[in-house]
Amino acid sequence: MRYREMKAVLAAIERADGCYLLHCALAEQPAKQTPQWQPSGKVFLVGTMIDGMLENAREQYATLREVRPKPHVLDDDTVGRLVEVYAAQRDDLWLWDEQLRRWAGESLGTVRRREVERLQGRMAALHTVVDDILALADELGRGTIEKVMAKSDIEVGMEMLMRLAREGERDR
Repeated sequence: MRYREMKAVLAAIERADGCYLLHCALAEQPAKQTPQWQPSGKVFLVGTMIDGMLENAREQYATLREVRPKPHVLDDDTVGRLVEVYAAQRDDLWLWDEQLRRWAGESLGTVRRREVERLQGRMAALHTVVDDILALADELGRGTIEKVMAKSDIEVGMEMLMRLAREGERDR
């Protein structure tokens, strides 16, 4: 069970990282250089990329929520890679926002204008999901297998009793 869960998290991280690298390649710019703003004729290509990022982020968040009750199935390296990938993506989201803002300021046809507006909504959702992933990764990072193994038996037992007490109070 642990192997399958960990494998699912790793696969989602790699999809997100691959999606990020693909976006850099398609934009024909290495990460961290001057942006190459695209003409409005590429709005649908950019839309495909934004939709892909949002879909991958939602899948990653769903996978992480599944392991939330048992963070010990993850290790520090996996959580560290997750944070690295999604922090980099979060730091680059402004590029996509700015590209859409620039297009929104242009004289566009109805179809392209609607697509830009749709993508701005998708970007707002992406910001939220990426922030949620990073917050959940921070939470999960406090309970990785390395963190559990570093605790004494008494600490682990006390934490379990406290968790059971909290769950009992919620059930009332």
